[in-house]
Amino acid sequence: MEPSRRPTTTAPGDAGRPDPSWVTLYKVGGYAAIVYVLLVAIPVVLIFTAPLPPTEGRELLEYIADHKVVYLTQLLCFVGLAVPALVVFTAVGVALKGVDKSVAAIGALLGIVSEVIALATAASPQSLQGGLVLLSSSYAEAETEAERTGLAISADALIASTNAVGWGGVLTAAAILVLSTLMRHSCFGRTVAYLGVVTGALGIVSEALQPVLGLGYLLYGLLLPTWFALVAWKLLAAGPGAVGASPRG
Repeated sequence: MEPSRRPTTTAPGDAGRPDPSWVTLYKVGGYAAIVYVLLVAIPVVLIFTAPLPPTEGRELLEYIADHKVVYLTQLLCFVGLAVPALVVFTAVGVALKGVDKSVAAIGALLGIVSEVIALATAASPQSLQGGLVLLSSSYAEAETEAERTGLAISADALIASTNAVGWGGVLTAAAILVLSTLMRHSCFGRTVAYLGVVTGALGIVSEALQPVLGLGYLLYGLLLPTWFALVAWKLLAAGPGAVGASPRG
């Protein structure tokens, strides 16, 4: 007679603990989140220390010619956010798969798609678009008013498309919202979870209404890097020694 086998049980809270076999991904994701925060901080500093780019075509082309370094820095930082964000969403999705694989996969996929869109468009509101740099150079070299007018009209069209509702931004906020619904029962804890739910929900509205919000977008703009900073802290702590950590906090 074969000895009876006891059913395998999972200790309470084990499902929410990150899989230690992915510890390298967690570390890379944590450092990527720090890079994300730094890339946000640089253009934010420039917003308060350098002239803001105008939203009219002719004025913006002249602004770029006079402040090319500032404009390119803002453009590269805001578009470049997509690269570390790709890694962060992947790491967070893997860290949360023990809570709910399906929801974690959906959240990570939304985040990855949103950042791919951002990289593909190479543009970011307000009025940050790589094509405008080329138009600015052509505008500065134009010899007639008719040429400059035509270039200004083209710039207006690019600005309108750039400052319209960006689905990439909406998907980023949706990814944060979906992933954060799982964080309360994971190593990320309640604080990151609640902040993420607020950030994600507010972000969806803010991104959808950005063309008319103006300074109202600022609150989401502050919550977003705060969430990434806390995620960086939790991912860097999600090593083998922290696998048994409590999800509280």
